[in-house]
Amino acid sequence: MKMGFSYAFQTFVLVLSVAMVAEARSIVVGGSENWRPGFNYTDWALKNSPFYINDTLVFKYEAPHNVYLLPNLWSFIKCDFKDAKLVASAEDGNGDGVEVDLTATRLYYFASSDGDDCSAGMMKFFAVPLPRLQG
Repeated sequence: MKMGFSYAFQTFVLVLSVAMVAEARSIVVGGSENWRPGFNYTDWALKNSPFYINDTLVFKYEAPHNVYLLPNLWSFIKCDFKDAKLVASAEDGNGDGVEVDLTATRLYYFASSDGDDCSAGMMKFFAVPLPRLQG
């Protein structure tokens, strides 16, 4: 009887953990710090990863900051916004913020172009969402 309970409990924990991974998350970038200068978002991303496909990143911030999706590693390193896509303007970050869905397994490079936000190395980070486990 004890062995049957142990097996059932282990199966329950496994199913529960897979189900938890299968749920999409809504993640506020920076947590309670939001999207602001002087905060290390690369460190934040490492501490809050892994991210999964269909997770949503929420950028909350005040003007004059913004959010760009940079096209490649070179643009990310150099803070070159020439071919970047504006995800959210300076006015978009108030209130509930701006949601960005991570829809594919690829590199997402995010940065703010205001002043030296990006070049100071702080208001930028990248994410690589992983596929979700299916139960």
